[in-house]
Amino acid sequence: MSTHHAVFLDHSSLDLGDLDFSGLKACFDSLELYPSTSPHQLREHLKGATVAISNKVVLDADTLAACPDLKLVLVAATGTNNVDLEAARAQGICVSNCQGYGTPSVAQHTLALLLALATRLPDYQQAVAAGRWQQAKQFCLLDFPIVELEGKTLGLLGHGELGGAVERLAEAFGMRVLLGQLPGRPSRADRLPLDELLPQVDALTLHCPLNDATRNMIGADELALLKPGAYIVNTARGGLINEQALADALRNGHLGGAATDVLSVEPPVDGNPLLAADIPRLIVTPHSAWGSREARQRIVDQLMENAQAFFAGSPRRVVS
Repeated sequence: MSTHHAVFLDHSSLDLGDLDFSGLKACFDSLELYPSTSPHQLREHLKGATVAISNKVVLDADTLAACPDLKLVLVAATGTNNVDLEAARAQGICVSNCQGYGTPSVAQHTLALLLALATRLPDYQQAVAAGRWQQAKQFCLLDFPIVELEGKTLGLLGHGELGGAVERLAEAFGMRVLLGQLPGRPSRADRLPLDELLPQVDALTLHCPLNDATRNMIGADELALLKPGAYIVNTARGGLINEQALADALRNGHLGGAATDVLSVEPPVDGNPLLAADIPRLIVTPHSAWGSREARQRIVDQLMENAQAFFAGSPRRVVS
């Protein structure tokens, strides 16, 4: 009977001390949990491992070639760009990912951002903190225009599981939802081209992958097509929107507001156009939309399912 030695290369990127790993640990003869793994520690941490678990640690062809015992790579995320899938396939290593784990968390974050923009939540919170309510001449402070979502039109770019969840939440607020045609995808009767979609929507949310066709999909021209006062929310990938163009559209007052949970480079160690202090009506959150405890536990549970299925001879969620 073969021995299964697993290593989780960067478990602190997933676990804040609030997750249950007992089921995952039971899948293996041993499971080593490394909070993080630097490139120079990688081969040492993988020595003798038959299973590697990685969220963001890069497993390139040279690394895989140096690990002859490796049979299975479990990616603790949906994106697999950190693993050389071709090299894994050539080496007979199965690669499985996790899917759909963050839908409720990201969907509610998307609506939270849209609601914060429509209700001017950050502005009112800051006004109270600055003492402006205390100095008001009447019982309420209404310095910032509040917009109701009911009756407004939401444009969705990306209508998979996540886009569908956002659609249901938006409709619960009384919004009308229109679907946009993604660049590089076959045209569909129920999808509007961008130049037809954008002028019709009061808010736009993005839920699509980043690839060569969608990179900078929303630039200065597209932003100009949006109605004056429209909102844009991005909880997908930073490169979908041209960040300088978005900053400009907020500064010149064309947009009613924007919110993003993602930037083109994360973390933004070298700065970013959207981190400038003078951009009005912009909310930036630190790629935290996916991070509810429930969503992170689903990842652990799917890692367990993927390991069990592989050992049973019927691998699940296989990407290579």
